[in-house]
Amino acid sequence: MNLYPLKFRPIAHYRIWGGNKLNQAVSAELQMDNLGEIWSISGVAENISIVENGALAGKNLQELIEIYQEKLVGKKVWKKFGNEFPLLIKFIDAAQPLSVQVHPNDEEAKKLHNSFGKSEMWYIMEAEKDSELIIGFKEGIGKSDYEKHLKAETLEEILGKTLVEKGDAVYIPAGRVHAIGAGIVLAEIQQTSDVTYRIYDYNRIDKDGKKRELHTDLALQAIDFNTIEEIKTKYDSTDNQLNALIKSPYFTTEIFTGNQEVSITKNDEMRIYICTEGSFKFQTQNGGTQLDKYQSLLMPAKTDSYKIIPEENSTLIEVRVP
Repeated sequence: MNLYPLKFRPIAHYRIWGGNKLNQAVSAELQMDNLGEIWSISGVAENISIVENGALAGKNLQELIEIYQEKLVGKKVWKKFGNEFPLLIKFIDAAQPLSVQVHPNDEEAKKLHNSFGKSEMWYIMEAEKDSELIIGFKEGIGKSDYEKHLKAETLEEILGKTLVEKGDAVYIPAGRVHAIGAGIVLAEIQQTSDVTYRIYDYNRIDKDGKKRELHTDLALQAIDFNTIEEIKTKYDSTDNQLNALIKSPYFTTEIFTGNQEVSITKNDEMRIYICTEGSFKFQTQNGGTQLDKYQSLLMPAKTDSYKIIPEENSTLIEVRVP
């Protein structure tokens, strides 16, 4: 069977801090109060994405990798990861602040959880006035300062905060303390991992009347206290071309804004596309696929060439695995 651009059923997740903006992107049976996350492409156990379009509809991502191997993910990715899908693509709606948290690196995650680590990036799709991210600590804060404030329950006094607006992009390597503030909707690209160490949760009470678990000791082992030189990524925003966005050891991203079509020629690697504004049509030799806001697709490595045709004023993120 010929491979084609693959779209997957959204996986909706309740979150205590979630809002209602993502309900527009899911079917009626998935809509809910506090819809905090849509997992758009996932290889995480218990949350494996299922194809929703075309002849492969109903098959899950794990099955596709096992069947098509390098034809789906490309030679480099297949050689390095085998049947494990390396990335997780999400949309997040934070009506309330997320917990302050940190993720372990590959070595720690493998040893403690038999998992990949979790480095990630955020692209801000919407931000209310004065919305902010927590990224790292205020200048000069070290491990002893952190431990002192942790004991005194005054962590908020030492956290680094950054105002953000639509179009901002931030890279968060494993080990960096972070949290999404209220009033933000974003696209998240991360390693395939669901390991989070929660440090502080504003003494919030969940729907069962309990405070959520904190992971204080694990977090202390994982935190990187080095100074952060630049939080928000500077990038070229020239219209009608793919512009370099964020490059990391785990994913490379480019961003497109505009209304003119782009042609992609064969290069034997999987690409993921995330629509953050407007709408796009992907035209291949096997037909066309529509991609709307809050949707992602996987373009198989075995795709000879294709065109990306935007509606007016549309924005798209392209993701590759280096």
